[in-house]
Amino acid sequence: MPALLNIAPPVDQAQPPAPRVLFVDDNDALRTTVSLVLQKNGFEVVTAANVNEALRFIGSQTFDVLLSDLHMPQPGDGLTVVSAMRHSNPKAVTLIFSAYPEMKQATAAILLQADDILIKPLGVELLVKTIRERLAQGAAHGPSPVEDVASILEHETQTTIDEWLKGIEEDPKIVAIKMSPGERSAHLPQLFRDLVSRLRNPLPLGTRALVSPAAKKHGIMRREQGYTAAMMVEESRMLQVSIFQTLQNNLQKIDFSQLLVGVMAIADEVDSQLAQQMACYVAESKIDDLPDVA
Repeated sequence: MPALLNIAPPVDQAQPPAPRVLFVDDNDALRTTVSLVLQKNGFEVVTAANVNEALRFIGSQTFDVLLSDLHMPQPGDGLTVVSAMRHSNPKAVTLIFSAYPEMKQATAAILLQADDILIKPLGVELLVKTIRERLAQGAAHGPSPVEDVASILEHETQTTIDEWLKGIEEDPKIVAIKMSPGERSAHLPQLFRDLVSRLRNPLPLGTRALVSPAAKKHGIMRREQGYTAAMMVEESRMLQVSIFQTLQNNLQKIDFSQLLVGVMAIADEVDSQLAQQMACYVAESKIDDLPDVA
């Protein structure tokens, strides 16, 4: 009887998983075309049409490559996506699509975040070659230093106030009440201190915001200065705009896990302080209307 042969089990010849690409572009036709090209060249592709879709994918999935348009449709939208990817998955290669005139002006700023810039229009072979080369090299950037919302607002307080003043100066009704920039913004340093404290000592959702003596004082002062209620509401609206612009300007540093909660706390605190200001403003106006006592 012939001896049994010891046959080794077959070697696993399974191929490594295809690199996963997140392609973000608001051009439907380009998104479809590039996706098909990459899939035919051995990539697994997920597409997103805007920043919000991209952020949802980044928060729930893992990718090897991010390929994003720079403008979708706002200038720099692609950098928001790059920043989120670098925080969530710092090993991913990040590539930005840009038309030449935009790229020429913004190269330095873009390359601080993305690994490379691809100039539109880009040939198929060059696109695939660039992605493969960048994957072989690995991501050039490590994760950016992360800050919480409170810290950003704390060290950007004066910058935010300056931006708020610029916005207020464009309102002819408000600037008709003459005062210096320092007088007009005198209430804001304390408001920012209250805001930073609120962010660092969060309240449960639905909890009434803390009473602010400074807000009450401000309401009375604005009454004495001749502001209308509508002017106070506009000032508060512009303050939120300025705060959120500051966060946008520092998006590459923000801890995204705390961003939504921080935005909700900011809106609640600013609205609460406005409500306290208005209550004192109305109370003061009632006192003004009382008849003189002989």
